[in-house]
Amino acid sequence: MDPVSLQLGTSHLWSWLVRLLSKDPEWLNAKVKFFLPKMDLSSGDKAQDAAQGVILQLGRLHTQGRATWQAFIHCVCMELDVPLDLEVPLLSTWGHGDGFPSQLEPGEESQPASQLHHGLKRPYQSCGSSPRLKQCKNQQLELARRYLQLLKTSAQQRYGGGSPGPGQPLAFHQAYIPPILQWSRTTVPFHTQEGAALAEDGADVSIRDLFNTRADKGPRVTVLLGKAGMGKTTLAHRLCQRWADGQLDRFQALFLFEFRQLNLVTCLLTLPQLLFDLYVSPEAGSDSVFRYLEDNADRVLLIFDGLDQALHPHCSREKEGPEDPSPALALFSGLCRGTLLPGCWVLATSRPGKLPDCLPVEAATVHMWGFDRPRVEEYVGRVFSDPLWQEAALAELRESRPLQSMCAVPALCRVTCLCLHRLLPGSSPGQAAALLPTVTQNYVQMVATLGPRGCLPPESLLDLSEVALRGLETGKILFSLGDIHPSTMAFGAALGLLTSFCIFTGPGHQDTGYAFTHLSLQEFFAALYLMASPKVDKTALVGHVTLNSHWVLRTKARPGLLDHLPTFLAGLASCACRPFLSLVAQQDETWVSAKQAAVMQALRKLAARRLTGPKVVALCHCVGETQEPELASLVAQSLPCHLSFHNFPLTYTDLAALTNILGHRNAPIHLDFEGCPLEPHCPEALAGCKQVENLSFKSRKCGDAFAEALSKSLPTMGNLKKLGFQDNQLKDWAVLNIVEVLPCLPRLQKLDLSRNNVSVSTLLCLTKVAVACPTVRTLQVREADLIFLLSPPTETAAELQGAPDLLGNAGQRKEAQGRSLTLRLQQCQLRVHDVQELIAQLQEGPRLDVVDLSGNQLDDEGCRLMAEAASQLRIARKLDLSDNGLSVDGVHCVLSAASTCETLAELHISLLHKTAVLTFAPEQDQQKGIWRRAALWVSLTPLMPSEPLLHPTRIRLTHCGLQAKHLEPLCRALRGSCHLSHLDFSGNALGDEGAAQLAQLLPGLGALQSLDLSENGLSLDAVLMLALCFATLQWLLHLDISSESQHVVLRGDRRGRDRLAGGSLPQFPAGAQFLAFGQRCVPRTFCLSQCQLEPLSLTRLCETLEKCPGPLEVKLSCEVLSDKSLETLLHHLPRLPQLRLLQLSQTSLSPKSPLLLADLFSLCPRVQKVDLRSLCHVTLHFKSSEEREGECCGRFTDCGLSQEHVEPLCWLLSKCEELNQLDLSANMLGDDGLQCLLECLPQLPISGSLDLSHNSISLESALGLVKTLPSCPRVREASVNLGSEQSFWMHFSRQEEAGKTLRLSQCSFGSEHVPRLAAGLNQSLKLTALTLSQCCLGLEQLTLLLRLLRWPVGLFSLRVEEPWVGKAGVLTLLEVCTQASGNVTEISISETQQQLCLQLEFPHQENPEAVALRLAHCDLGTHHNLLVWRLMETCARLRQLSLSQVNLCDTSSLLLQSLLQSLSELKTFRLTSSCVSSKGLAHVMSGLSHCHHLEELDLSNNRFGEEDTKVLMGVLEGMCRLKRLNLSHLPLGGAALAALTQGLGHMTLLQSLRLSHSQIRDIGAQHLAAVLSELTELRKIDLSGNGIGPAGGLRLAESLALCKHLEELMLGYNVLGNDTVLRLAQRLPHHLKVLHLPSSGLSLEGALILSQALDGCPYVEEISLAENSLAIGVPHFHQGLPLLRQIDLVSCEIDNHAAKPLAASLVLCPALEEILLSWNLLGDEAAAELAQVLPQMGRLKKMDLEKNRITACGAWLLVEGLAQGSGIQVIRLWNNPISPDVAQHLQSQEPRLDFAFFDKQPQPPRGS
Repeated sequence: MDPVSLQLGTSHLWSWLVRLLSKDPEWLNAKVKFFLPKMDLSSGDKAQDAAQGVILQLGRLHTQGRATWQAFIHCVCMELDVPLDLEVPLLSTWGHGDGFPSQLEPGEESQPASQLHHGLKRPYQSCGSSPRLKQCKNQQLELARRYLQLLKTSAQQRYGGGSPGPGQPLAFHQAYIPPILQWSRTTVPFHTQEGAALAEDGADVSIRDLFNTRADKGPRVTVLLGKAGMGKTTLAHRLCQRWADGQLDRFQALFLFEFRQLNLVTCLLTLPQLLFDLYVSPEAGSDSVFRYLEDNADRVLLIFDGLDQALHPHCSREKEGPEDPSPALALFSGLCRGTLLPGCWVLATSRPGKLPDCLPVEAATVHMWGFDRPRVEEYVGRVFSDPLWQEAALAELRESRPLQSMCAVPALCRVTCLCLHRLLPGSSPGQAAALLPTVTQNYVQMVATLGPRGCLPPESLLDLSEVALRGLETGKILFSLGDIHPSTMAFGAALGLLTSFCIFTGPGHQDTGYAFTHLSLQEFFAALYLMASPKVDKTALVGHVTLNSHWVLRTKARPGLLDHLPTFLAGLASCACRPFLSLVAQQDETWVSAKQAAVMQALRKLAARRLTGPKVVALCHCVGETQEPELASLVAQSLPCHLSFHNFPLTYTDLAALTNILGHRNAPIHLDFEGCPLEPHCPEALAGCKQVENLSFKSRKCGDAFAEALSKSLPTMGNLKKLGFQDNQLKDWAVLNIVEVLPCLPRLQKLDLSRNNVSVSTLLCLTKVAVACPTVRTLQVREADLIFLLSPPTETAAELQGAPDLLGNAGQRKEAQGRSLTLRLQQCQLRVHDVQELIAQLQEGPRLDVVDLSGNQLDDEGCRLMAEAASQLRIARKLDLSDNGLSVDGVHCVLSAASTCETLAELHISLLHKTAVLTFAPEQDQQKGIWRRAALWVSLTPLMPSEPLLHPTRIRLTHCGLQAKHLEPLCRALRGSCHLSHLDFSGNALGDEGAAQLAQLLPGLGALQSLDLSENGLSLDAVLMLALCFATLQWLLHLDISSESQHVVLRGDRRGRDRLAGGSLPQFPAGAQFLAFGQRCVPRTFCLSQCQLEPLSLTRLCETLEKCPGPLEVKLSCEVLSDKSLETLLHHLPRLPQLRLLQLSQTSLSPKSPLLLADLFSLCPRVQKVDLRSLCHVTLHFKSSEEREGECCGRFTDCGLSQEHVEPLCWLLSKCEELNQLDLSANMLGDDGLQCLLECLPQLPISGSLDLSHNSISLESALGLVKTLPSCPRVREASVNLGSEQSFWMHFSRQEEAGKTLRLSQCSFGSEHVPRLAAGLNQSLKLTALTLSQCCLGLEQLTLLLRLLRWPVGLFSLRVEEPWVGKAGVLTLLEVCTQASGNVTEISISETQQQLCLQLEFPHQENPEAVALRLAHCDLGTHHNLLVWRLMETCARLRQLSLSQVNLCDTSSLLLQSLLQSLSELKTFRLTSSCVSSKGLAHVMSGLSHCHHLEELDLSNNRFGEEDTKVLMGVLEGMCRLKRLNLSHLPLGGAALAALTQGLGHMTLLQSLRLSHSQIRDIGAQHLAAVLSELTELRKIDLSGNGIGPAGGLRLAESLALCKHLEELMLGYNVLGNDTVLRLAQRLPHHLKVLHLPSSGLSLEGALILSQALDGCPYVEEISLAENSLAIGVPHFHQGLPLLRQIDLVSCEIDNHAAKPLAASLVLCPALEEILLSWNLLGDEAAAELAQVLPQMGRLKKMDLEKNRITACGAWLLVEGLAQGSGIQVIRLWNNPISPDVAQHLQSQEPRLDFAFFDKQPQPPRGS
């Protein structure tokens, strides 16, 4: 018996074990290879028989130690058919270590594994300590040759004898398909084309290209980046195998290191130690071998796998040479940087992440992308050798998108094929794929199919899962024998889940390591443990459901090992995995469901967060694994509408997961990929995704293959609207591939292909596509930009159908729906021959909108060809040929070619600015459509329908270096343009010669609208020569010249539309004028600025202007104008009878100039107005010879006038026959100057107003004015304000005024001033009214003033406005009145307005009745009685008592009762908007009952109760003489109303009855109707807002017909209806002046009937029909209303259709002053109609058009109407669709347009 069996003492078991294993030597070899990965099984075994070989193998396993032997015994029992009677003793004897011997005898079997590689490894000898052998060169070469052969032999042995794993067919082991490799575009490593995909298809060319860099010296480093499972490690070993097979012959030596193993090396190493001690050691002469490697480093390849797993960062100390020990990563850094083994080749693999700093910047980067569909099918074909099973497997893949997605990852593809290999034989088509919907279930199926004898031991699964989780949590992926229990080891080995290999922990130290076959498998088992282990609670489980970020530029250099753990947890949470989990956990499904629910809830919480792009992808993977549609829908709806992905790699699987989730989304989404490395075929995953609306790729990492794949998926994305493929450096064919799918994208609106490589030939192909594709609207190319804009036909049609029908007829609508194309090919290096091809393409295409060819190389010939072809190409808007090398000769060619184009609107050429742009007008049909849209074509143009529609043409040849010699050929070419309107020659070199020549050529060019000759070096002689053109050119109306800025422009009638900046208004046809405006005479304007105006030049200028036809306006401007020059200019004015306006702006004048200008009134009788401001602005207005003599106006403001100037100025102004207004404000007159002026005032023939504001006037002047006023007989009103306003106005009349009015504001009177004021007033007998506003006049001062004011005879009115008046109370104010010296005839008190008004009558007279009554109150014992007695004395002749907004206490009311009883002459009593108690009202009513002569009673707007109203009604019964009664806003109930009507029956003299808002309703209207027939003198009735309906309205209408003298009828805000209005219309009072029916329920029919009844009424002054639905039922007048002043049609739903009849009716009302049309539906058509009638409405002051639909076009039409001399003061245009900028510009042109919210209507001059 052999020694081993003797030692074991188990001969029976040993013999049986030998016999069993002799039957399956292959199985035994596989297990020995697993447990002894470095053992050489080929040497020494062939000579022995089978039994001896088995004994030798068992001995090798036994010598490895107890753990290895126990694991082996477990494998035997688990995998082989061992009888139960032998399995028990095997496990009991050897499975638990009890029978394991403590020692072995010395022998071969006891040698360490490192010494069992016969012929490959020499006994350990450290390279660092071996002495250098002195050998000759031949011996060194021989040693190197032998070592290189040893390397290759070792690799051949390692990769040559591979066997499949447990349960795997041989094809699995042999099948290898290289994944997609793609160079990063950030590096340039190839001699071949950059960015080409390196796909190995059986040839070695792709692997060779990996090492085909341009670097001839220095480091040659390539980094292979790929996600887990892409095959990085597999490719590294494949390279070793290819090298061993002699296919990588460029390398003599190849070394492969894995960082997961190098991490275990804790000692420092030299490079020889790394190469020889940790890989393959030389048999001898290690130093010689190393020197050989150094000398031939360019033929040495070192592969480092798993760079992302490197643990030890190298130290900062730089290593000088290979002898210095360093960490492994430091050695790697030295190799990469070339400090170690310079010239060698280094290939490193890594997951995407932050790469170590040791990599050089010139390192080439290769992305590994896994499998595309052809590679998947090829891999499946190699795995399934049987054609039938191969086709079945491929069919399953093609029909299942989840399988396609998983197979894109090579590792998952291997698992999928393994599962299919087991599932296909017993399944029907599609059944196998249904069992593999997710990655997790793939692994579940794989584990289930690998189980021995079809069963899985749960304990072993959990033990293996626990090892997996413990390793991931500690960062361990390599396990030693002690880390795994033998039974668990046997289980993993049996299922092929674990792999083993020899690992080196240092020189001379090696061991066997174990790992899961793939990292994802370890993550799967870790997730399985978390889900199935009872030791893991829900909290710990949920803690692992996280989303890790995968940003490329993150700071974490070493990626974690738990990336896919949440994905597997989510997959195990699927319902389909519940039976498997229940089996593994040995728990019921309820227990499993609870854990699954915890994971699902964690995922729901993650779905509610705002996640970054990488986490969104991770979440999509997790949710897809759960197979829960509800959760997928929740995540899909939670995604933002704009989802961005930036700077991290994305694979086909990632996009497939995202697409799967988006399939559950209802709303569209935008996907933006920027800077992301993308798998070339990943766009295939987006196929059929209808939710993507915008898709953008911005990355140089997306190449041509990516674009090709995208072009195949795009047609299936039917809802795509925007596609961006920018900054990808695509080749021509790739760009064309994408563009060719445009017809297949019906909803696409934009395609952006900017920053790609496109040649000129390809560009022309793109234009051909743009011309042919019906949806393309714009192609824009500029340098790197390449953009397609598209307009889907269906949406365009829908928009046109939904838009208002603004076009003329069906033909025009059809044309509008026709396609127009915009083509912008800027800076594309196009030449003449390219233009020829382009023209040929465009002639076959649609109508062109814009063609922009700027920045190319067309030269003169190319520009000429495009200009000639413009008319044929039907370009609608613009042709841009700028920056194309155009010369001066080319200008003439382009002009000649373009002038024949009938649609040319503008040609602008500037050689200096490299500009050449042709702008075109719309074709005739489109132009008509524009005019229809503006509603101006028929009504506003004098063109007949048969006339052709002409448009103005603008020719601008600026800065082209043109000289006089060029003018004649240019003008000859211009004569071909039949409608030339604007000509611009600015910025050339024409000079005076050119100006003279042009003056002769201008008549031959027709009627221009403008000619610009700026910046042409013209002198004043040329200017005067151009001024003579006024006489020869009929169209010339304006000549604008600026000497300093060389601005010279000749213009015709400048329309407002041309002045409006920005082109906001549509261009009108040439010559189009409004019919009403066509007859006006437009003055000619001569503007000369920024020049020196000396007397001689002024003389020449005036002599020239004498020859110009009129009317003429002259505007001059210079820095300084001397008195001599001013006198010269003024001297020539009488010789210019055609002059209407002379303006000197921004011109400094001397202080003498006001006197010179004032003398002009006598020197030139035609002067109408002289306006001098600040001695630098002068405006002179002249009357025409046809005008009758009119009033003059003089303004000399801010001219420094002082006292010394007053007398000469007044003497000069006295020569003026008729001076209406004189403005001397803002001067320095002071009190003395004012006094002097007042003394001279009688000499001045002023008939209007005198403004002396802001002249430093003091209080003394105000008091002096009181004395001086009587000496000015024609002054009727004076106003002085000494506050911040500093105003001083005096108003005059033509005849002497009997009464004068004075208003003093903020004059700060003191006690000492009151006697002086009273004295002055006593002397000013003609001063009849005085207002003292905020003059600091207190109660005592007022009392003193009333006491001192004593007139001989007459009436005097005093109004006091002071804050204390509102607080003093009625009693105090009445007490003040007792101090008056005369009789108080009127008292008016308003506490809110803080004013007290008194009218005094002098001398004081006694009323006999009042004396008798006063004697009856002679008991003066109380203050109350004393006050009553004094009031009776002072107010005995009181005729009017008004109390408004007062708080009337009971004491005051009692006083009023006593006072009222004594007022026998009281005619008017008003108590309005006041607060009075019932008791106080009773007192007042009791007093009023004694006022038998009362004619007016106003108690409106008070708060009376029902009892108060009854008291009032009782008093009214006795007021038979009452003429005016106002009880508005008083609630009149049934009893009060009956009493009122009874009282009204006695008021036969009543003329005015106001009962608005009194709630009388229909019953009250019927009561009133019964008594109206008795009110024969009634002239005014107001029943507004009383809730009167048709019933009461009809009764009122019948009764009102009996009121023959009725003048004002106000029935608004009652729902009267058409029947009432019809009855009113039938019997309108003859003398009706005011009719108010707002919000009366008036309809179209009622409005028409009412307008017919009103037509021709001679006395009507006001009509209000506001807030009625009139629409087109606006008043239609045929005879008109001669006295109508105001018409109110606010909010009547009036639109453009009613505009024409409304305007026609308004014209028939010549007295109209105010038109209110706000809050209607009026548009530009209505504005046009109103603009036509504005000049005919001479008295109109205000037109309100707020809140309508008037645009800038309509507003400018109103400006045109105002320009015809209308006297209107304001047009309100607030809240119309006019932009603020345009509104501001319009208001600057016409200040009477008001766009503000608040009404800024200017107030009329005081006293007018």
